[in-house]
Amino acid sequence: MTGAEGDAEARPGGLFQDVLALSPMAMGGNLPYRRLCRSFGAQLTCSEMVLAHKLVAGGERPLLRHHPEEDAFGVQIAGKHPEVMAEAARLAEAAGARFVDLNFGCPIDLIVKRGSGAALLQRPGRLADIVAAVRAAVAVPVSVKLRLGYSEDRLNVVDLAKRCEEAGADALGVHGRTRAQRYRQSARWELIEETAATVGIPVLGNGDVFTPWDLRRRRAETRVRSFLIARGALIKPWIFRELLDDSPWCPTAAERWAIMRRFVDLALEHFGDDEKGQGRVERFFLWHCGFWCRYHPWQEEDFQALWPESLLQARTPPAEGDADTLLLASPEEDDHRLIWRRVLDRDYPGA
Repeated sequence: MTGAEGDAEARPGGLFQDVLALSPMAMGGNLPYRRLCRSFGAQLTCSEMVLAHKLVAGGERPLLRHHPEEDAFGVQIAGKHPEVMAEAARLAEAAGARFVDLNFGCPIDLIVKRGSGAALLQRPGRLADIVAAVRAAVAVPVSVKLRLGYSEDRLNVVDLAKRCEEAGADALGVHGRTRAQRYRQSARWELIEETAATVGIPVLGNGDVFTPWDLRRRRAETRVRSFLIARGALIKPWIFRELLDDSPWCPTAAERWAIMRRFVDLALEHFGDDEKGQGRVERFFLWHCGFWCRYHPWQEEDFQALWPESLLQARTPPAEGDADTLLLASPEEDDHRLIWRRVLDRDYPGA
């Protein structure tokens, strides 16, 4: 890489400037799906959440794998002990991670009850100690994933952001909801903006970026220039094409079948095409169907009618069209299994 692009990446935090990134996601951030999103333009990818104590004990190693196509790949780790997180970060760096992401946003009960993930939003001192320990342990950039706070009565993301920057973080990913909100209600971008205005490192905004019109508004109304895409990418992996082109793409049913087959091909390549590999691919495929079926070809007038609420919060209208379109919109598990068999057998339009 040369020229201005190379110079930007060489600067602290340069890897995170002006990018559209696939947000780290448990299950959804599997390697084949990351490759699928990368093919549509995702500029940063990251592993599923890796539990630091398990990695240091010898487990979790498959989650560190990435494909050569993922030329800006990071590993996300979660834990509560600075020294364990530092060692996990070293292992991630040794495995080829271009950056290490520290997860202080995971709202899952099991993680929080053990004092990791979003639980650390309530312990600013410990959180900063972890950032400092990891920063001292690795040479690659370190990013930090935060939420607005643990609950509405303590929205402390700005303070946490300052502490992270002082401890050596190179970038911050800020999810515009509290832990208590999980994924309910629209993201509060005014607090993401306040955070970005307070620190001197890149802030990647996260929450409800689902259409080109969302991205256009966020760029116009905030100083945020980098974005983490999560649920939108699970529903339509081609979202990165839409965002980069600043234009919606409404694939035909045949094109959607082909995208699903592309995922299956990537997954069989990764997991193997024997009986065991196909079983693993089927499990991931059926999980993804639970998101793919939510796709709807929203138009700009739909966006304008609902704003400032997100279309992600809207009820998906009933599908209209031929039998294949209706099948792809079904939330029923039996229909998802039928789709799986048809994709595997290449029994779909245009195959």
